[in-house]
Amino acid sequence: MSHIPHENQSDDALPVAVPIATKPRGFVKGVMAMQRNALFVLPRIAFTQPIVSGQVVRRFHMVMDPPSLRRVLKDAAADYPKSEESQAMLRPALGNGLFLADGAHWRWQRRAAMPVFAPRNLTALTPVMTEAAEAAASRLVGRTGPVDLYQEMLRTAFEVIAAVSMSSDTAIPRDVAHRAIDRYLTTAGRASVLDILQVPRFVPRPARLLGAALIADLKRAADRAIEARRAATRTDPKPLLDLLIEASDPETGREMTNEELRDNLLSFLVAGHETTALALSWSLYLCAFDPAVQERAREEARAALGARAAGAEDVPRLTYVRQIIDEAMRLYPPAAMVSRTATAPDRLRDREIKSGDLVLLPFYALHRNACVWDRPDAFDPDRFAPERAENINRFAYLPFGAGPRVCLGMGFALQEAVIVLATLLARFRFRAIPGRDPEPVMILSLRPYGGVWLDVEPL
Repeated sequence: MSHIPHENQSDDALPVAVPIATKPRGFVKGVMAMQRNALFVLPRIAFTQPIVSGQVVRRFHMVMDPPSLRRVLKDAAADYPKSEESQAMLRPALGNGLFLADGAHWRWQRRAAMPVFAPRNLTALTPVMTEAAEAAASRLVGRTGPVDLYQEMLRTAFEVIAAVSMSSDTAIPRDVAHRAIDRYLTTAGRASVLDILQVPRFVPRPARLLGAALIADLKRAADRAIEARRAATRTDPKPLLDLLIEASDPETGREMTNEELRDNLLSFLVAGHETTALALSWSLYLCAFDPAVQERAREEARAALGARAAGAEDVPRLTYVRQIIDEAMRLYPPAAMVSRTATAPDRLRDREIKSGDLVLLPFYALHRNACVWDRPDAFDPDRFAPERAENINRFAYLPFGAGPRVCLGMGFALQEAVIVLATLLARFRFRAIPGRDPEPVMILSLRPYGGVWLDVEPL
């Protein structure tokens, strides 16, 4: 894989990166490249400059400048709603839940949902994470030959989010949900020339029709799960769906309709397993890439856990494991690029922003920007050591976004990732396979195309 070289870095010291074009592509070639990998739109200067502006159909600005990102995501967030392009990709599956809603409709849902993710509720649900970590380790015992850890982590993370979202007696069939989500993410998330040309939404996007039937099945299954939970006796710990059903806006008392519950349930299922699975997959790749890092993390995990799986009470002692996950999400942020539309005139640094401009927030380029990070392409978990992490600008590292729309499930995802990674590192050694490096490809999320194939050796 190609990369942007930096001083004091050699090729063999760098993990895989997205190839960056050395010369401009024409419009047609650019769209074709974006359909293969959305990050192919990034020019080389996005990794060395704070803002890159231009025009393709309409004016755009790529923002890698932390103070400007603070303005877009926090201080003036109401003037920068999600772009029409991103809504067109996601709305057929996720509707108008928290992930896509704007304005007053978003604010009341956010107020209602915030208590759902209170620490006391997450603590009650964390035994599911320990069970999933144990199950993942059990599946790896006795495996011979290369193992695709990406598929293993997808299964593990989906088991967690399905278990904490719904009770087992009313759950959406996992094969239905997994198949629909995977097909949707790989079809709907591809760039469409019709979106870029701002062709009205009623004109069909052929790629998105492929997953429509599966999504319809998933929505019907979600509706059945909601009706069943409304009629069921509540149990403890309550699954997230029960907590959402009981949630209300503290200002108005309004409760969620079945449609709003469905949109939010599907949002949690999609985002809640994809993000964690990616963080774990890239972390395992990086541990195999740097055996010294892996050994240091293993020593920490074994000292804390011995032979058992990790639990919530262990997380504070697994600081280096957490640093690996943080660094993995810096190099490979799950939501590697998001987009906003300016709805009011503004100024970011020296750039005039006009109403209607497309504002791209390429977190992949931000996290590897030479203006922001030292040795940005190198794998160095120690940059997130407590004494160094406190000096990182809050808007220089954005794997979960920031501002009023920061990911509600951030704490949940990080705790799950630490529990699973520590459990696996304490029991197995992961080795890279020459010639089988994953390829970072963004289709909605930054996935390891081809899988994360590693040799797995029980200890």
